[in-house]
Amino acid sequence: MYIQKSKLQTPGRHATRDDFFEVLEKEMGRLYLLAFLLTGNHVDAERCFGAAIGDALEERAVLKDWARVWIKRSLIKNAIGIVSPESARQSENRDLWFGEKKAGPEGVINAVTLLTPFERFVFVRVILEGYSIRECSVLLGCPMERVVHARIDALRRLPLLNRPFAPGEAPQPEMAMSVRMPLIPGNVCSDAT
Repeated sequence: MYIQKSKLQTPGRHATRDDFFEVLEKEMGRLYLLAFLLTGNHVDAERCFGAAIGDALEERAVLKDWARVWIKRSLIKNAIGIVSPESARQSENRDLWFGEKKAGPEGVINAVTLLTPFERFVFVRVILEGYSIRECSVLLGCPMERVVHARIDALRRLPLLNRPFAPGEAPQPEMAMSVRMPLIPGNVCSDAT
């Protein structure tokens, strides 16, 4: 009697280096933008992106259809290691996506880099990537309440950070902190304090 092998047992089900490189080639711009939004600057984004490529070269147990998801997850984990979103680094290097203030999507990208590291991670994961509050809190190792507050704070500040600036004026990281206000009276949930 002939027994047909299931699709799960067929050779080639795991992603190869070529599969990862195909994903990287097709998604390079989006993946780099994700790294930039998470890290807030080009130097760290390049380190993060390079580390994700290195991880992809070493990985052997990823299904081909999951290669894109795996690369994104690797990129996010590398960004967490590089930036440490739990820290309240106010002195971090931040770049504009484009070297000058722009309107439209570029302006929003620039504004996101001015958020605190924790707010950036929450904004990107929950708002842009569509992950749940719970998934984000597990990834960042913090209470869900903190993720909720960071999401609200980020959404409050983005319009202020993306406003038009006078000639020669640039948005400053301190602006992100200047509009902080308690979400619940007597309860300031902030990584800056």
